[in-house]
Amino acid sequence: MPSANPAFNNPAFQEPRAVKSYPGGPAAATIGGTSQTGQMAQAASVNAQLEGQFAAPAAGAIDTDRMTVEDTVLKTIGLFAVLVVLAVVGWVWSMSAVSVANPSPTMIPWIVGLVGGFALAMVISFSKTVRPALIFAYAAFEGLFVGAISAFFEFLFPGIVLQATLATLAVVGVTLALFASGKIRASKRATKIWMIAMIGYLVFSLINVGMMMFGAFPAGSGGAFGLLSSVKILGIPLGLIIGVFVVIMAAYSLVQDFDFIQQGVRNRAPRKYGWLGGFGIMVTVVWLYIEILRIIAIARSN
Repeated sequence: MPSANPAFNNPAFQEPRAVKSYPGGPAAATIGGTSQTGQMAQAASVNAQLEGQFAAPAAGAIDTDRMTVEDTVLKTIGLFAVLVVLAVVGWVWSMSAVSVANPSPTMIPWIVGLVGGFALAMVISFSKTVRPALIFAYAAFEGLFVGAISAFFEFLFPGIVLQATLATLAVVGVTLALFASGKIRASKRATKIWMIAMIGYLVFSLINVGMMMFGAFPAGSGGAFGLLSSVKILGIPLGLIIGVFVVIMAAYSLVQDFDFIQQGVRNRAPRKYGWLGGFGIMVTVVWLYIEILRIIAIARSN
């Protein structure tokens, strides 16, 4: 089943691979020989190997060079640690420009993080090899972007970052709990619906941005977010209605991410693919956070 996240379209998450042998792993031993003494010696050797395997501790990801859920979780935590540190840098950098002469945060770290993160995301997603250094660099650029855009929204709506962060953690936590309990899973039919909805959302977003660029929503008209905030259905801004569906889409994307990571573990993919799993989760969580940030901003601006 193809993934909406290009990072998980790698064969490692979809096609089985042969198991790599590793020290202390099961050995295919045969007892042969022309003499009874030779057979007994080989049998004793095999028994000694089996006893050693049973007595030895369980092989981990490093020993087997295989992807595991635990190892992927540690890699994901490391990537988010880099993102948080650089988010602080992006926040401070953005807010340092605020003064009496310039009463708004600078967008330089926002633009640098957005452009750098997008370029690296494309390289990582479509590369045939896994490069942890590029994934760490992506986390750094994404951190700059998240920190700067958070500072901008916090400047306009004090307290919004804490609200968006708690909401994001809640959605991720609930999604992970439901997935771990087996109550929700990705399916081919749901993925097709997801893809159609995602294409529709992207088309709408392009139209919305285009209208904003050509001045369809003059300053003071209440259209700070274009169609998302100026158009209302039954008194509710269109942005809030669409935002709820987008959050559901992002949550389903998380389910897909978890499912493909499990598939990679079942396929006994190389350990290095855990970095790709962490990258995929990071892309989805950042998207979820930005959407929640925008939903709260639209609600508070109205």
